[in-house]
Amino acid sequence: MRRSLPLGCRVAWFIFCGLSVHMNRLPREPEAFGEAIVREMIRLQPTRTIEFSGPLDVVADGHHLDLSHLYRMVWQQPKQGQHIVTQYLERLEAMRSAESTEVPFAVARTRIMPRIQPLSIFQKLDREQVAHLPFVNDTVIVYVLDLPTATVSLTVDQLLGWGIDANQADVLARRNLMRHRDAPRIVDSREGGKAALFCRRDGYDASRLLADDLHERLSPILGGDFLVSLPSRDSFLAISTKVSDFVIRMRQRTQSEHRRLPYPISPDFFHVSRDGVSGTVREAA
Repeated sequence: MRRSLPLGCRVAWFIFCGLSVHMNRLPREPEAFGEAIVREMIRLQPTRTIEFSGPLDVVADGHHLDLSHLYRMVWQQPKQGQHIVTQYLERLEAMRSAESTEVPFAVARTRIMPRIQPLSIFQKLDREQVAHLPFVNDTVIVYVLDLPTATVSLTVDQLLGWGIDANQADVLARRNLMRHRDAPRIVDSREGGKAALFCRRDGYDASRLLADDLHERLSPILGGDFLVSLPSRDSFLAISTKVSDFVIRMRQRTQSEHRRLPYPISPDFFHVSRDGVSGTVREAA
């Protein structure tokens, strides 16, 4: 159950002590890290209403922010902490500005993009308000507006304002995804299997699973139907299924990366065939 922590006293204590967010000295303890980031957010926007719902969970002006991804990114690259946090806060402000601006559908229709998210997002977000469609492997497809300065999650109300529903948004998003139709990197495994990787880090590596022509493009390379690993938003690894040792090793890697990487999606493989994408049952290696 979510709990609301007494933010006011905590932030006042930080300000009283005169602490500042020196990025190379950010606290390692998650709760203190979250407090430091929130103090900086309030310094930049004193009128914001912010409260904690957990050590790294923040509700800012009614919007949920999960700081756990930021925390992991900072401590994976501690020397880049200042740059990472500064970029995060700049993107956050750009998103606030974008959300307060109505985007005409004539503009939005070419900027709607799909993202695959775990069902667990609805532990913190209102399922009825998030524009989404169900998917496989305990995931959903959500839709975002890809603007020059920010990526904004779309709500059901926004779609209704444009006169479309989630199914129509999905058609547009998959069409727009074709702009990211680049060639994968092909790797031969030591066990004899093959793998195809997308690693553009453009926010849509995992989303490439939704490309309509994915099976047509990769099946000749991977020898027919194939499995796709999406441990996180910025990961896509398609593998052939012919060599069992290779599949077992990739399953172990997927589960490890799902626990470790920012923006986790699924520890399970996705199966891609001519008929489309289906889920798989997680098995012990």
